[in-house]
Amino acid sequence: MARTKSHKTIGAVQLIYLLVLICLTAAPALSQSGRRQEPGKTGKPPQGPIADPNKPGSGTSPNRPAKGSGDEIDPDDVVKISSNLVPIPASVVDRRGNAIVNLKLDDFELQVDGEMRPLSELTRSETSVRLAMLFDNSGSLDAAREFEKQAAIRFFRKVMRAKDEAAIYSIETDSYLAQPLTNDVLRLQQTIAMFGKPEGGTSLFDAIINSATYLRPYSGRRVIVIVSDGIETTSRHNDFDLVMQQVLADDCQIYVVQTGLYEGANLRALAAERRMEQLSGQTGGAVYLPKTTDELDLAFDQIAADLSQQYVLSYYPSADQRDGRLHKLELRIKARNDVRVRSRKVYYAPKAASSANY
Repeated sequence: MARTKSHKTIGAVQLIYLLVLICLTAAPALSQSGRRQEPGKTGKPPQGPIADPNKPGSGTSPNRPAKGSGDEIDPDDVVKISSNLVPIPASVVDRRGNAIVNLKLDDFELQVDGEMRPLSELTRSETSVRLAMLFDNSGSLDAAREFEKQAAIRFFRKVMRAKDEAAIYSIETDSYLAQPLTNDVLRLQQTIAMFGKPEGGTSLFDAIINSATYLRPYSGRRVIVIVSDGIETTSRHNDFDLVMQQVLADDCQIYVVQTGLYEGANLRALAAERRMEQLSGQTGGAVYLPKTTDELDLAFDQIAADLSQQYVLSYYPSADQRDGRLHKLELRIKARNDVRVRSRKVYYAPKAASSANY
């Protein structure tokens, strides 16, 4: 009888052990049953806009699962949602300087590095503006100071529309963002009005690089308006070529109101003037050299008018042109030699990211 009980006990233990082994073996298969894919198909994220993580106020899109949800991202999808657009703001005037505002996409032709390339889109002043004004508060500026402030204040009143936003940087020894992007004209005017007596060094290059980086995540036309004598003294980033590459890579258009040169130019001011001409010329903007307070006010008026009358054309380079180099642009009006076109002359093509990085 004891021997029979012993056999029964051993049999029960073996049965329990067998059941546990079956459960452990089946668990992984059960957990994977909801993620099974058909052979030859790759999991893709749901369709929908992808939020820009660099853009203020941006978060995870409701159409995109949060990172870590377990869904895989197809490298091909990453390439598809990466914009390779080159915006080309253009101002077109006749021989008298009057703006021509009735042109269509077919009226334009574009050459890239000397070869004809197609333009894909044309918009007008309905394109929103994201503008950063760089206002010089360094010790190199003093003459007509109060009028400069009043002219800048009037500029915001003329140029700003409900869909536009502007920010203000103070150029000084440690340049900084004095007013973040806003469409509140009163706040912009108050920021300019509250600037005190100019003093200290001029970190102009730092302000240009910082403002271009700040505008980068935003859509629309990215515009930088520099109100300064253009003389650089204290920037940590003192390589002008780096400054140029930054504004081109971030598709910024630069206008310069070069003040403080009322007493006549010296060698330092002439070098600053050449740099400002390069920045504005390469990006499709303009430089103004007011010698009187009336000319100063007129310069701001001309920038406001230019922004309201621009064409914005779109060009999509081919994949082989994403080579980390600068490419020359030349925009023309077909079959007309009685007009003048002012637009960006180069663009920077960042290298295409390798799918191995994703």
